[in-house]
Amino acid sequence: MRAVYLDNNATTRPDPDVVAAMLPYLVEHFGNPSSAHAFGAASRQGMKTARERVAALVGARFADEILFTSGGTESDNAAIRAGLAAKPDRNEIVVSAVEHPAILALVGRLEAEGRIRVRRIPVLPCGCLDRELYRAALSPRVAIVSIMWANNETGVVHPVEALAEEAKAVGAIFHTDAVQAAGREPIDVDRSAIDLLSLSSHKLHGPKGAGALYVRRGFRFTALISGGKQERARRGGTENVPAIVGFGKAAEIAAPRLRGDAARMRALRDRLEGGLIGRIRDALALGARAARLPNTSAIAFADVEAEAVATMLAREGIAVSTGSACSAGSNAPSHVLKAMAGPMAEFGAVRFSLSRDSDDDDIDRALSVAPEIVARLRRGAPRAAVARTPDQPEVAHV
Repeated sequence: MRAVYLDNNATTRPDPDVVAAMLPYLVEHFGNPSSAHAFGAASRQGMKTARERVAALVGARFADEILFTSGGTESDNAAIRAGLAAKPDRNEIVVSAVEHPAILALVGRLEAEGRIRVRRIPVLPCGCLDRELYRAALSPRVAIVSIMWANNETGVVHPVEALAEEAKAVGAIFHTDAVQAAGREPIDVDRSAIDLLSLSSHKLHGPKGAGALYVRRGFRFTALISGGKQERARRGGTENVPAIVGFGKAAEIAAPRLRGDAARMRALRDRLEGGLIGRIRDALALGARAARLPNTSAIAFADVEAEAVATMLAREGIAVSTGSACSAGSNAPSHVLKAMAGPMAEFGAVRFSLSRDSDDDDIDRALSVAPEIVARLRRGAPRAAVARTPDQPEVAHV
C-alpha cells in the first residue's frame, strides 16, 4: 500500500539538505553561541547566517529584526504580550474569529483576567474577514491587532497589508501569524505596515523546535522569556542552534523556488479538489471563492463526519487532517467552520494540504480511495467507530 502524505499544514518533511546543514551543529559546532571561544564563534556564525536567510525570506531589511523562538505558538504569545506592553494606555485587542488557538487561547485568558477587552471580528461564509466590522472595531483604544495571514484549516488568505495600514491609522500595533503563509506566499514586511510577524520552521521543510518573530526596528519589544541576554536581550535561554541553522537553510531553499512551487501545488490542489467534488455528491470546498493558499483544500461532505473520513483514509495509508475540534475531546465543528457558518459545518471538513513533495501519484491515490470511503460511510458506518481515544494527541500549532 502506497503511503500518501497530505497533511503538510500540520508539518512538512524536513528537506534532506536541511538535515545535512544541521548535522555539523550537533556534532562538531556544538559550542554555546554565547561563549567567547572558537566553539561559540562557530555556533554564532551559523545563527548569523540563518538569521540573514530568514530575514530574506520575509523581506526584512535588517537581519536583527528576526528574533528566534521555539515555534509559532511562542512567537504569537510573545507578539501579543509585547504589543500590549508597548501600548500601556490602551486596553483593547482586535483579532479575527478564525485565528489559531495560539492567539485565541491567550487573548481569552487575558480577557478573563480583566486585563483587556477583545474584539473578535467575524468572517463571511467564504472565510473572508468582515472588513466593515473590522474597520468599526478600530479605535484609539486598540493596543494591538492580530490577524493571521492565512488560515491553517481552510487556507483562506487575508489582506494583511491593507489591514495593517488601517490599524496603523488609529495608532495600533499590527501582528500577523504567517506560519502557514511563509514559503507559500510572497512576503515583504519592509514594504508593509506590519510590526510583528510569526514564523515556524517545520511548516516549510525545516525542523521542529525553531520559529521566529519579525520585530520591526524601532518597536519597543518586551521579552516574553526573561533570563540571559540572548537574542539581544529579547529572549532568554540558550538558543537551539542546530534547529535554527536548519530553519535558515529551509528559508534559503524556499525563497527562490516559492513561485514555481506555488504554481505546481495549486495545479495539484485544483485537480484533487475538482476530482473529489466531481465524484462525490454534495461535497463542498470551503473558501473556494476566496483567495487561498495554493496547497490547501478543506472539503466538507454532507451526511458524513469528517473525522470518520480522515480515519478511514489513514487506514488506507493516506494522511490528512480534519476541521473537528479534536483537541477538546469533541467531534463538534472547529471554531473556524462555526465562524464560517456553512451549511455543512456540523460535519466538519477534511483538510488536504500539499507541499512541494506532493506529486500526481499522491493525487491519483487520494482520488481512487476517497469517493468509496464517503460512499461506505453514507451507507451507515457507525459514528462511534471514530470517536476520539484518550491517547490521541492534543492539537498544536497546525
